[in-house]
This record gives sequence, structure tokens and C-alpha cells, in this order.
Amino acid sequence: MSAPQKPGAKRLRTTALLPLAAVAGMLGLAFSAVPLYDAFCKLTGYGGTTMVADAAPSTVLDQRMNVRFDANVTPGLPIAFAPKQREQGLRIGESGLALYTVRNTSDEPVSVIATFNVTPHAAGQYFAKLECFCFQDRVLQPGEEADLPVVYFVDPEIVNDPDAREIHTVTLSYTYFRSTTQAAAPAAQAPGKEG
Repeated sequence: MSAPQKPGAKRLRTTALLPLAAVAGMLGLAFSAVPLYDAFCKLTGYGGTTMVADAAPSTVLDQRMNVRFDANVTPGLPIAFAPKQREQGLRIGESGLALYTVRNTSDEPVSVIATFNVTPHAAGQYFAKLECFCFQDRVLQPGEEADLPVVYFVDPEIVNDPDAREIHTVTLSYTYFRSTTQAAAPAAQAPGKEG
């Protein structure tokens, strides 16, 4: 026969479990915060996140938009990365094609991945890409160089947004990082289709 529990033991156990439950809940929120924030940004264009489109709009306006192109590399990453053009002008709703060049400057394979944003941030939800090299792991062999296309347009709906209709220049900025799959990058991997 077991000894009867003291009345305070149940309260003590409950008190100990509450902080553990709070820590577990916060840990769960921390792991889900990034995907939830990413989904929110993609849905709303918040923070300069661009949209992905299947087709260009059927309407092309007379108003023009200047698009500037920017390229960045995280410190210590042995690649050269630059846009082939610094700026393009196009009519709102018209599709544009920009090219970036990336080159491995080391004597070892490097696995990289690019992220992007658009400034001013209010234009992000109206800047849509039909083709992009972003968010795709890419293995660059020693000395390998590649041209990376971006096909894009500015949605004509931008002229109906009071916060964005006065924007005449946007900057599309990419940053290359070392991919977390670096260790798994096979030396003989062939470059895949961009998209």
C-alpha cells in the first residue's frame, strides 16, 4: 500500500509543469515563426517580398517604371556575383528580362542559395517574377560561371494603391549565402533548370 500524497505535492507538480509547458509552447512558436512570417510576406508583399506569377498581365500601361538591380554576397563566400545591367526602364505591366552573373572564385565546389527583396517595400506586392534563380540551391564547381535570368513585371494595380502609385523606381536586390546543403553537394552535380 502506497503512502498518501501530501496535499501540497499535487500543487508542486502542477507548478513545475506550467513553466515546462510554457517553454515547450514558446519553442513551438519559435520554430513556426519563420515559416508563418515567410507565408505572410509572400501573401502580402510585406518587407519587399515579391510575388510569383504564372503569366504577365494582359494590360500594359503608358506609365513607366525604372528597375534597378543590386547584388550582394555574404562575407567569406568565394563567389563573384553581379547584375549584367544596373537599371532597366519598362512600362508598367510589361515583362522585363534581367541577367545576373555568378562565378565560383575558389578551387572547391561551393553550394549557394540566393534570397531577394524589393525596395521601397510598398512596391513588393506589385513586383512579380515569372522566372527566378532565388531560393534554389546551386552547386558551383571551381571556376564555374553562370548567367542567371530573372523575368519580371510590375503589376498595373500599383497605380491604384495610394501608398505605391507615386513610386517610379524600384530596386531588386539579391544576396547569395552559403547553402546549408554544402556538405551534401556532390562534386559532379549538373546545374538544374532555373525557375
